[in-house]
Amino acid sequence: MILGLDHVQIAAPPGCEAQARWFFGEVLGMRELAKPAELARRGGCWFACGSQQLHIGVEPGFQPAKKAHPAFRVKNMIVIKTRLNSYRVPFREDEANPSVKRIFVEDPWGNRLEFVE
Repeated sequence: MILGLDHVQIAAPPGCEAQARWFFGEVLGMRELAKPAELARRGGCWFACGSQQLHIGVEPGFQPAKKAHPAFRVKNMIVIKTRLNSYRVPFREDEANPSVKRIFVEDPWGNRLEFVE
């Protein structure tokens, strides 16, 4: 029986760890999680995202995901937008669904990310 999501993985190029820690850790304020030793050798990093996890996985020959994307639920969109602005991370507001506040952001490697309130 499916209980929910454990984690979402997004791909990134080899050597992505410093940018991942800056973007997901510093800019977005996610807490980095320790990876098991065997998996740590593969590169990438993991972050806590509420009760789920976000895994950044190294993919040789990486191509960014432009359509498929995770959507992060946020408590206060203005805080996220202010934080993104303070780090000069561009975002695009979307008003296609008036009952939901949402923005789209690209991570450091061009993957699409969505934030919804």
